[in-house]
Amino acid sequence: MAAELVRDACVGNDQLVLDLGAGSGRLTAELARVARHVLAVELDPCWAAHLRGRWANVEVVEADAARVELPAAPFRVVANLPFDRTTAILRHLVDDPAVPLLRADLVVEWGVAVKRALPWPSTFNDVVWGAWYSTSVARRLPRTAFEPAPLVDAGVLVLERRPCPLVPEERATCHRAFVAAGFRRGLRSVVPARVLRRLGMVDAAPRELDPHQWAALFLATHVSRPERAARTRRHVRGG
Repeated sequence: MAAELVRDACVGNDQLVLDLGAGSGRLTAELARVARHVLAVELDPCWAAHLRGRWANVEVVEADAARVELPAAPFRVVANLPFDRTTAILRHLVDDPAVPLLRADLVVEWGVAVKRALPWPSTFNDVVWGAWYSTSVARRLPRTAFEPAPLVDAGVLVLERRPCPLVPEERATCHRAFVAAGFRRGLRSVVPARVLRRLGMVDAAPRELDPHQWAALFLATHVSRPERAARTRRHVRGG
């Protein structure tokens, strides 16, 4: 199963890959076969000691996966996340679009995988992260594939950085505040009625809109017309 997950992730031999919550090293071993360099992050000192020195291209980091210092260079993540730490680790990886994460293939609880990949109903995190990353579910994993077996099935959640973000990265903080206010107080509190009418969202509730629609509202109210025109030209050139 570990070999299949790494193969499905299409890791290149020139890439830096993080295994967050490396544990016994089953994924780490498969990643070491194909990646240029692997950072195996493990909080438990016994497991970390077990991993050290086993592979020439693997660096073991004894740290919390939700707090570990992330690379400054572009990197991938292929990991079986601790189920009780999934949201914290996701926030660490994708809250800040300046973090150079290219793609993450993450084993998470099946319900979490489906929730994060569905466009509706949306959540605050889904909208904010969706400005920079697309999400999908690659496969479902039966609980019997794990040792020890968890109480629920798992799924592989894939996050891929968008070639062209839905919102300019330099506006990330403003976009985050805009979405937070919209979810808290309703769309009419952050978007003029004329804009909602023009975009056909007069009666929409915050959870009914996907990241693309939220981005459209943000751009219509917080980005100047010349900036929007420039972004449209970049989208057209990029296909």
